[in-house]
Amino acid sequence: MADDSDQEKTEAATPRKLEQAREEGQVPRSRELATFAVTMTGVAMLMMTGAQIYRTLGQILERSFTFNGKTLLHGESMLAELKQSTFDILLALAPILGALFVIAAAVPILIGGWNFSGKAIEPKFSKLNPLSGIKRMFSVSAALEGGKAVLKSLVIGGVATWVIWKERGEILNLITLPIERSMATLVGLMEYTFLVVVGAMLLIVVVDVPFQLWNYQKNLRMSKEEIKQEYKQSEGSPEIKGRIRQLQREAARKRMMQDIPTASVVVTNPTHYAVALKYEEGMRAPKVIAKGSLRLAEKIIESAKEHKITLMRTPPFARALYHHAELGEEIPQALYTAAAQVLAYVFQLKQYQAQGGFAPIYPENLPVPPELDPASKDPLSS
Repeated sequence: MADDSDQEKTEAATPRKLEQAREEGQVPRSRELATFAVTMTGVAMLMMTGAQIYRTLGQILERSFTFNGKTLLHGESMLAELKQSTFDILLALAPILGALFVIAAAVPILIGGWNFSGKAIEPKFSKLNPLSGIKRMFSVSAALEGGKAVLKSLVIGGVATWVIWKERGEILNLITLPIERSMATLVGLMEYTFLVVVGAMLLIVVVDVPFQLWNYQKNLRMSKEEIKQEYKQSEGSPEIKGRIRQLQREAARKRMMQDIPTASVVVTNPTHYAVALKYEEGMRAPKVIAKGSLRLAEKIIESAKEHKITLMRTPPFARALYHHAELGEEIPQALYTAAAQVLAYVFQLKQYQAQGGFAPIYPENLPVPPELDPASKDPLSS
């Protein structure tokens, strides 16, 4: 039962899943919104520019069917007249065509954003497979789209029929009116019918847009197992990450051991912990360049002996440094005084070894705050 539940697509799509869907050309789209926007724009443009277009087209037709002797005798003149008439017609319709083009290109941005994907137009055998086509024809999505198409036809057809039936008397009365008045009345009835039909389309859009968004998210849902696999692919499996961390620790340890010859002093516990400090003129505070416990501490001590680095047995100070000082960073400010005493001893010891004189006094009872020494709380940690 647990395996079955893991395979159920109950989880929302991850950002990576949504990104992959967009790369494949899968974005939420509403055909009804596009149809409504284009139709509404066309109706509005016709209402605003219809009279001007009517006059322009009338002038073009009158000019095109008016022949003179020169036009009849020379075919080139007729061809030139045809080209000019075609250009004038396109110019007259340019505002409507331009508005429709802009709306058709801009509407998709409203719910799915602008998206161009080469993968969406790549040829795929699955699209040519008749079995896949039959399966899509009888899918739940196809049934919903079919039901939506029937509902749309009923709504738009019903509204158009209602308008025509309501205005039937005025429509029948058109034959009794003069031609110019009947044309004006007919245009008014057509505009009214278009507006009512577009209003009915708006109701369909209000239902379709939320449905398309919901359906898009539903189709991209993921199972818990898919989310786990995606996480492993993006972040790496625990085994690989563990191996990477191990290699990083080994590399850091190798660099750390290479830095020991540059240390100023190595403080020990004496064998549980070992911390190498480096201090040079101009540095604000000593820096930890190596630290380790147990076997690694032994290696640090061996390397310090090999390179003749001063070793000092300072258990509280070594423990505090190991637990509270980060590798490659300066020591905590609370340990400045203890570090100063240690470095002063190292400097005096080198001077004594080089020039003789009085041997320096080994620093005992270094001022290490109890809260920084784990042994002050748990003696077994020493």
